[in-house]
Amino acid sequence: MKILLSNDDGYQAPGLVALHAAIRDLAEVEVVAPEHNNSAKSNALTLHAPLYVQEAANGFRYVNGTPADCVHIALTGMLGYRPDLVVSGINNGANMGDDTIYSGTVGAAMEGYLFGIPAIAFSQVEKGWGHLDAAAQKARELVQRVLAEGLDAPRPFLLNVNIPNRAAAELGPFEVCRLGRRHAAEKVISQPSPHGLTMYWIGGAGLPRDSAEGTDFHATANGRISVTPLQVDLTEHAALRDWSDRVGRFAGPG
Repeated sequence: MKILLSNDDGYQAPGLVALHAAIRDLAEVEVVAPEHNNSAKSNALTLHAPLYVQEAANGFRYVNGTPADCVHIALTGMLGYRPDLVVSGINNGANMGDDTIYSGTVGAAMEGYLFGIPAIAFSQVEKGWGHLDAAAQKARELVQRVLAEGLDAPRPFLLNVNIPNRAAAELGPFEVCRLGRRHAAEKVISQPSPHGLTMYWIGGAGLPRDSAEGTDFHATANGRISVTPLQVDLTEHAALRDWSDRVGRFAGPG
């Protein structure tokens, strides 16, 4: 078995190092990760600048691009083979609810999924790498189960996993759940630059708006590990008929 491992925090991030150490004996693991932190880069690809791949002393390869760049170039020629599984993380902070739209961690996994390869994105709920060893072991457990069951399902899967920052003995079980929702982000932060211009910093993520039972927010708040199957289809299927009627009215008779 062959696993492609990436992340969005950069190739030197403790979460990536810990995850690699936890799963490297389960399969042949190749690391291709960003050179620098690329949080919130989602599925962005670099189309107007060259990408370079370098190798660190520990054998990790790193790219001067986004998480999706790393997986994309690995799968389209750099590796020379097709991995059985793409794994991303462990991220420094949660990727729950609306976070998944922006997440570079999820974006790296999704790039593998778009190529028809099963993929898993792992994140810790709180920043700071607290109890990272426990999170890495839980990630290993899920990867091991997935590999044991086989990856020859009719369709590839994309799993988003969030692990509370707790000691192993305090972590609850895996819970399959839906994404919650957040309130709007906090207000943008502005301040004058040394050159007299106004600088803006994106505000922090909003508080959970939908954290009801059955959501990833609820599961992790209660010490359980959320596992959410994701899809890429953004079509609002329930609205297709309504919009068909409305567009028909726009066109008018005849």
